Amino acid sequence: MNMLNQKIYVAGHRGMVGSAIVRNLKDKGYTNIVTRTHSELDLTNQNEVQAFFDRERPDQVYLAAAKVGGIHANNTFPAEFIYDNLMVQNNVIHQAFISGVKKLLFLGSSCIYPRLAAQPMSEDALLTGKLEPTNEPYAIAKIAGIKMCESYNRQYGESHAVDYRSVMPTNLYGPGDNYHPENSHVIPALIRRFHEAKLANAPEVVIWGTGTPRREFLYVDDMAAASVFVMELDRESYDKETLPMQSHINVGFGSDITIAELAQAVAKATGYLGSISFDLTKPDGAPRKWMDSSRINTLGWRPKVDIAQGLSFAYEDAKFRL
Repeated sequence: MNMLNQKIYVAGHRGMVGSAIVRNLKDKGYTNIVTRTHSELDLTNQNEVQAFFDRERPDQVYLAAAKVGGIHANNTFPAEFIYDNLMVQNNVIHQAFISGVKKLLFLGSSCIYPRLAAQPMSEDALLTGKLEPTNEPYAIAKIAGIKMCESYNRQYGESHAVDYRSVMPTNLYGPGDNYHPENSHVIPALIRRFHEAKLANAPEVVIWGTGTPRREFLYVDDMAAASVFVMELDRESYDKETLPMQSHINVGFGSDITIAELAQAVAKATGYLGSISFDLTKPDGAPRKWMDSSRINTLGWRPKVDIAQGLSFAYEDAKFRL
């Protein structure tokens, strides 16, 4: 079968990452993409997921569906974050195998690494220390997803030609992001805050924390391109750069900035001209999160969109959502 004609199920196609993956696949000429909204298919429901895979029989799966949120959401809803994500992963990965799916890509998160991991964080830092407490339930679920893919590969790779891969993106932003005032990640939260401050002619914008933590950010369409790149890699190339029990691949921009620097960049992108201050009573989260992306760079992929250009793109999209 021509690869471009294979039936591809993108789980989470309405999310920021899933929608970007669909855009990338279509741009590359893939013609048979299957999607379902949450109202059409509840991925936490095993019976619904089983019926879907029995009926559709996709050839490939991109597992981009997840319950996500920022520090506030993770602290407020830890039970939902661990339960929902584990259920989605377990159902989709297992039913993909049962229905004969040979190729699957699981999307994780940089929060899988220990809070005080050496920077930049390489793939071998996984399970070497304590996680950041503010998002531990989410991180535990993502780690389980990686290990589930690896376990199915180890048990069924030779007998059933199973090839389930995992990519770990750094902090993502871009079109389709969540701009909820309490449950969003740092970039959409800042875009909303500066946009509203500009409209209100507010003299000052207050940012959570000290502004000193360093973060790496990747434009979501770059992440989608990396996801499809990893999925399309031949097995020999993928196996050469990974290990059976350390098979995940980091996807980052390659450099990081402070939250204070990010705030200045968002202010510029939104056109806000007031002052910026910091609320020291609010949590910072991990002091630094910077991914070692040398593995995927060695395989031949690099990002294209820098932070200034990406924030400009993101703000153009945000203005239709705010």
